[in-house]
Amino acid sequence: MKYVVVTGGVLSGLGKGVTVSSIGRLLISRGYKVTAIKIDPYLNCDAGTMNPFQHGEVFVLDDGGEVDLDLGNYERFLDINLTRNHNITTGKVYRAVVEKERRGDYLGKTVQIIPHVTNEIKSQIKNVAESSNADVVLIELGGTVGDIESMPFLEAVRQLRMEVGPEENLVFVHTTLVPVMDVVGEQKTKPTQHSVKELRAIGIQPDIIVGRGAKPLDYDIKKKISLFCNVPLEGIVSAPDAESIYQVPVLLEEQGLTDHLLRRLGLKQRKTDLKKWKALLKPLLNPKHETRIAIVGKYTHLQDSYISYIETLRHCSAATNTKINITWVEAEDIEKNGCDCLKNANGIIIPGGFGERGIEGKISAIKYARENRIPFLGVCLGFQLATIEFCRNVLKMRDANSSEFKKTVHPVIDLLPEQKEIKNMGATMRLGAHDVIIKKGSLAHKIYNKTKISERHRHRYEINPDYIKKIENAGMIFSGKSADGKRMEIAELKNNQFFVASQFHPEFKSRPGKPAPLFLGLVKAAKKK
Repeated sequence: MKYVVVTGGVLSGLGKGVTVSSIGRLLISRGYKVTAIKIDPYLNCDAGTMNPFQHGEVFVLDDGGEVDLDLGNYERFLDINLTRNHNITTGKVYRAVVEKERRGDYLGKTVQIIPHVTNEIKSQIKNVAESSNADVVLIELGGTVGDIESMPFLEAVRQLRMEVGPEENLVFVHTTLVPVMDVVGEQKTKPTQHSVKELRAIGIQPDIIVGRGAKPLDYDIKKKISLFCNVPLEGIVSAPDAESIYQVPVLLEEQGLTDHLLRRLGLKQRKTDLKKWKALLKPLLNPKHETRIAIVGKYTHLQDSYISYIETLRHCSAATNTKINITWVEAEDIEKNGCDCLKNANGIIIPGGFGERGIEGKISAIKYARENRIPFLGVCLGFQLATIEFCRNVLKMRDANSSEFKKTVHPVIDLLPEQKEIKNMGATMRLGAHDVIIKKGSLAHKIYNKTKISERHRHRYEINPDYIKKIENAGMIFSGKSADGKRMEIAELKNNQFFVASQFHPEFKSRPGKPAPLFLGLVKAAKKK
């Protein structure tokens, strides 16, 4: 088993996740099987309870794991399905250690960071590695070198290198910032030098340094970093800002990173196959067509909250040779100022979310899309609000609402009877991949060309069964349902070019070259618009 550990220095947000994903894509292009692990040094056991404004999107896996958004990048770049075990957090580690201590597994020993916590970290890494049957395991260590939260994990991967045999079995890649001084335009290596010094003080010598910056590293700068950081010149790689993150694997390949990495890992050199990947880049970078999609959300001030939507639209852009201009609309702004901000939109997306804030603004946007026949896609909460809007304005149920938000005489969105019996609210959340049965002859059937699909969910409330017949008689068809028929999964309007909503999150399974069908349908309709 081979390991590649990616650490970060200077500051967070440098793109370690894209670096890991790109390295993985390059190894796949050489015929090697890879998997990826994200280590997050926070005390939360998973990302499920974290605020999107602070941490970005919560990505959901097939097994229902609520994980860091970087695992979404891994799945998209590597075209693999990961599990909740691929996201290791401080909370998970400490919970496991405390449970073992309570059971007496440590036989009365004093439980300490070293060796007990570090052993647990290594154990969780090795368990994922062994179960994946991969040739190379990529590990991203979140945070930056020097953070107190990251220290046990850095110590654990230092020990791991000692345990996995020859040095060629584990490679350290360090991502740092190489800023440019605005006054003289000079690239500065001092932040990288200090970051590597900090890493070496812990006992880790990086084998490869990825220098992030606005522009490519000058040759002299690469030589300087190589000299001061004790890394071979071929191990100094430049990762400048790119127009698309999907360019990054190609940029790294052109600098010889893959060849150097394979030599360092002791793996055979194989012929590169990046033809399909490069073919995806052509329409992304030089599209022939153009359209505008408005995303009406409630976390739009941090676009990482909707990163899977952004990437899915990029996949659709490549598939349709269309430049997609995203207009970000805060739902509360519509509540204050109306829907004029949607006049130039060729398509409208209402994404998922939780809580009552901004709900009326989203409902107004849905009404605007329906009445003006603008291609529309609602996701999760967007699906529920589309149902509420239809009941209010077509069926004239003025009080139609969700019991999640308020008590109402028309709770068209509600917990199912069996959910109401569960006292633990967390146990009512529907998470992960579930089968959806699609009605033949529907728009959803035309889009998917299947009668059975599997999509990922993250919600609690459902369409109230008491209202389904009345809604369908009025023209909103539930063309997708759960396998047992109790849960409504897809809604669409008769006699409307494209008005579709899904209870599930299609964006979580979108891949480059295989865009989510509902999003692709929206983009095609918006392109015609």
